Amino acid sequence: MGRNPNCSPKVVSRCLSQMEEDGLSVDDLFNRCVFRQDERDMLLKAIRIIKPEYQPRLNMHTSKCSSLLVQDFYSERADHIYPKLDFTQEDLQERFKRQLSVEQACTITIDSVEAAKPVTENMAKMRELLAEQRIQWQKILLQALRESKMILAKSNTRDYRLNLYPYLCLLEDKEYVDIMIQSVANLPPSGESLKILARDLGNRVFTKYCVRQKHQNQTVEKLGSVYNAYTDLLAKDTKVYDVLPREQWWKLEMEQSSGPTLQGGETSWPYIVTLELGTYMVDMMVKNLKINSDILNPAYDRKFIPILYHMYTFRSTRQVGFIKPHPILTQMQQEAMETKLTFDSYVMPMLCPPVPWTSVKFGAYLLTPTKLMRTVDGATQHEELLEKCQNLHAIYDSLNQLGNCAWKVNKPLLDIIISIFNDRGSDKLDIPPPLSEAPKIPHFNPQDHSYTASEKAHMKRQVINAKKKCSEMHSLRMDALYKLSIANHMRDEIFWFPHNMDFRGRTYPCPPYFNHLGSDVTRAILVFAEGKLLGPKGLDWLKIHLVNLTGLKKRSSLQGRLEYANTIMEDILDSADNPLNGRKWWMNADEPWQALACCMEIANAVRSPDPAQFISHFPVHQDGSCNGLQHYAALGRDVIGATSVNLMPCDVPQDVYSGVAQQVEELRARDAESGLKIAQVLEGFISRKVVKQTVMTVVYGVTRYGGRLQIEKRLKEIDEFPKEFVWDASHYLVRQVFNALKEMFTGTREIQDWLTESARLISKSGHTVQWVTPLGLPIIQPYHRTRNQVLKSTMQHINLKISHDTKERPDTVKQKNAFPPNFIHSLDSTHMMLTSLHCYSSGLTFVSVHDCFWTHALTVDTMNKVCREQFVALHSQPILQELSNFLLHKYCTGVLTEAKSKKYQEYRRLMMLLAKVPQTGDFDLQRVKESTFFFS
Repeated sequence: MGRNPNCSPKVVSRCLSQMEEDGLSVDDLFNRCVFRQDERDMLLKAIRIIKPEYQPRLNMHTSKCSSLLVQDFYSERADHIYPKLDFTQEDLQERFKRQLSVEQACTITIDSVEAAKPVTENMAKMRELLAEQRIQWQKILLQALRESKMILAKSNTRDYRLNLYPYLCLLEDKEYVDIMIQSVANLPPSGESLKILARDLGNRVFTKYCVRQKHQNQTVEKLGSVYNAYTDLLAKDTKVYDVLPREQWWKLEMEQSSGPTLQGGETSWPYIVTLELGTYMVDMMVKNLKINSDILNPAYDRKFIPILYHMYTFRSTRQVGFIKPHPILTQMQQEAMETKLTFDSYVMPMLCPPVPWTSVKFGAYLLTPTKLMRTVDGATQHEELLEKCQNLHAIYDSLNQLGNCAWKVNKPLLDIIISIFNDRGSDKLDIPPPLSEAPKIPHFNPQDHSYTASEKAHMKRQVINAKKKCSEMHSLRMDALYKLSIANHMRDEIFWFPHNMDFRGRTYPCPPYFNHLGSDVTRAILVFAEGKLLGPKGLDWLKIHLVNLTGLKKRSSLQGRLEYANTIMEDILDSADNPLNGRKWWMNADEPWQALACCMEIANAVRSPDPAQFISHFPVHQDGSCNGLQHYAALGRDVIGATSVNLMPCDVPQDVYSGVAQQVEELRARDAESGLKIAQVLEGFISRKVVKQTVMTVVYGVTRYGGRLQIEKRLKEIDEFPKEFVWDASHYLVRQVFNALKEMFTGTREIQDWLTESARLISKSGHTVQWVTPLGLPIIQPYHRTRNQVLKSTMQHINLKISHDTKERPDTVKQKNAFPPNFIHSLDSTHMMLTSLHCYSSGLTFVSVHDCFWTHALTVDTMNKVCREQFVALHSQPILQELSNFLLHKYCTGVLTEAKSKKYQEYRRLMMLLAKVPQTGDFDLQRVKESTFFFS
C-alpha cells in the first residue's frame, strides 16, 4: 500500500479496522516484524495516509531485571566506573571496517608458520602441480554443478525427497565450487566421516547465504551506522557514559529505526537440510574430481583416477561412511608443504569489539550468524525456551563484558614456540612433532606362508597401532599448526573474542582454535592488550602466580609461596634470559609455557627502575579450589565440607585431594592388616595425584565405572606399580575414594541424592528436567530416548542417531545422572557472571576460564573481594528451596489423574520428595568473605 502512489485511503482504513478486530495494534507491526530494505518506511508511509501524525511507540527493552541478585547492580549506578578501551573513536571505526571486510569474504587465507622452511625444487614442483590441478578441478566442478542443477530443475517436485534445487541457487556457482575446493585442501590424510564433512559444507553455504542476505537487505549499511555511533561508548576520547553496551546499542537502534531491522532476520536451516545439501556436494566431488595416476611416477600406466574415495570404516560396532583422499593427493600435499592456510572467517579473533548481545539471535560477530546458546546439531528446545524468556539482561551483559576484553600476542614467547615447532616439536613441552617423527608402518604380506598365524596376528596389530599413532600425531600437529599460524597472523594486532554459552550457562569464546580456553601453549601466548601498573603488591602476585603454575607448594600459605619464589629468583631470571640453553627450570612446571611467560614478566618488572610503576599486560589467574565441592558445601552449609574446600579462613590451604588420599590410605592400611592382598600391593602407591581426577569429577557426576578408568590410567603411569594388579587395584581404590568422600561430605551426598532422585521421578513421569538459574537463565536437559533417522542420498544412507527429539520420551538414566553436575555447572556459571558484572562496574579487566578467573596483577585483591562477596550473595539465596518450588509448580500442578493409577502414585512420590528439601548445617556463609584460600 505504501509503494502504490494511487492507493485509496479506504483500502488502508479497511485494513487497519480488520487488524483492530483481530487484536493487532499498529505498534505491534513495528515491534514484532522483521523489515528488509525500505519495508518499514513504506509501512509507515501507508499508515500516515490515514494517520498523518502517527509515530510508532517502540518497546525499549528497559524492563528491570527480575533477579534479586542484580537489582542493585542495575538500579544503583552512582559508584560504577565502566572501563573504556584504550583506542580513539576513529581507530575503533577503522577496525570495524577491517573486520567487516574479513566477514564479507567468509574465508581468510593466512601464512602457515611452516612457511619459514627453505623451498626445495621438489616442493616448488608439487606446489605448481597442485595449483594446475585445482584450476582443472574448478572447471570440472563448475560444469558438473551446472549440469546437476539443470536436472534438478526439471525433476518432479512431488517426490517425497527434498528438492535441493533452491538451495543450489542461493549463491553464485563459483562460490559453491570454492567451498568444495577448500574442503579438499583441509581433508586429513586419514579421511573424514561423511556426516561431518557434509555438515561443514552445508554450514559454509548457510553462512555465506546469511552474509549475502544482509547485503541485499541493506543491513550492512545500517549496522555500520549504528556501530560507528556505538564506538562513542567505548572510545577513550569521548565522554563517560553510565550505561552498559547492550543498553547503548538498543538506544542507538531505536534512534535509527528507519530502514531494515538488524535483529532476528535470519532463520537457521534444519540440520537435515544442511546435511543433505552437504552430502550432495560431497557426492559431486567424489564423482568428478580426478587425477592422472602417473602424475608422480611416469612409469605407471596413465589412467584417470578419483582423488577422493567413499569407503566404510568401523567406529566401535557401527559402520560409518568415510571420505578418504587418494595417497597420491596426500603425498602431493605433504611434499608441497604449502605456505598458506584457508579458514572460515569466524575462526579468527575479531579485529574490533564484538556487537553486544541484545537478544537471543543478535550479537557477537558483525555478519556471521552466531547462536547465543551452543546446542547439539538439530536441537531447538533451548532456543524456544530462551525466546519465551522476557529478561536475560544480566546474561547478555556478562557475555558482553567477557567479549569486550582486548588481547594481544606475547611475541617473544610465540617465537620460541614456533622455533621448537619447526624443529622437531617436543612431547615434554606439549608441542606435537611432525609426521616425519611418526613410527614407520611395517609392511608384510599376509599371503606369506613363512609366518605363523600368531605372528601374522601380531604384525597386523602392529600395523593397526602404527596407523592409529600416525593419525593421532597428524591431528595434534594440525591443531597446533592452526593455533600457532593464527597467533602469528595476529602478532601485531589487538583483537577480541566474542563469547556465547552452552545450555548450562557456561561461557566460551566463539573462535574455536586460538583462545584463552586452550592448552598451556595457547594460554601462554595471550596477554591483555591494556597494560596496568603493578602497584605495591603486583610483583608479589606475579611471583605467587608463578609458584601456582609450577604445581609446587600447594599446601603453603601465600606468604610461604612468595618466600619460595624469592629463594629461586636466580632460576626465574635464568629461565627468562636463556629459556632453551640455560638451566631450564621452567620446563619442570605443571604449566611450563605459562611459567616461562611469567618468568619473563617478573624479569622485566624487577629490572625496571621502579617495579611498582612497571606497566604489566600479564593476566594473573585465581583458580577455584575444587569449585564444585565448594558449591555443594555452601548449599548444604556443611562445616566439615566447607573447611576442606577452603571456604573457612585458615593459615594454610586445605587440600581436599590430599585429605581424600589420606583417608583412603587409612582404609587401605586397615584392610592390609586384615590380610587383603590388593591392599598390601597398594602400599606406598596412594598419592594425591592418583585420586585427584576422581575426586574432582565425582561432584560432576562421574560414575564408579568412569572413576575406575581414571584411577587405572594414573596407576599405569607409575612405572614401579606391578601392571598385573592394575585392574584389581583400580576397582578397590574407586570404592574407597567414594567411601572417603561419603564420610567427608555428608551434606554433599545428601543433596546429590535428592537431585538425582528428583530427576529420576520427573523423567519417569514423561518430562525432561528444567530449571531456572538464580540469574533467570532457563535450562532444559536435552536427553531423550534415541531414535534412528535415515537420510537417504545417492551416495549412501546416513543413519542419524537423534537423542534430542522432544517427541520421544526422556532418557531416564541420562536425565538423573546429569542433573546434579549440570545444576552445579549452572551455579558455577551464575557465580562467574555475577563476578564479571561487578568487576566491570568497578573498572577491572576480567575474563574467566569457567572457575579460573583472570585479571591484572594490580587488581587481583579487588577481584578476589568481589568474587567472595558474589559467592556469599549467590548462596544467601534459598537456592534449593527455590528449585523445589519451581519443580513442584512445573511438574506437580494440576495433576488430575485417578487416585489409584500408577501415574498418580509417581506424581505423589515426586511431590513428597520435592517438598522434603535437604536439611542444611550450621556453617556461617559470611566466613567465606574472610577465606584466604578460596582460590587454590
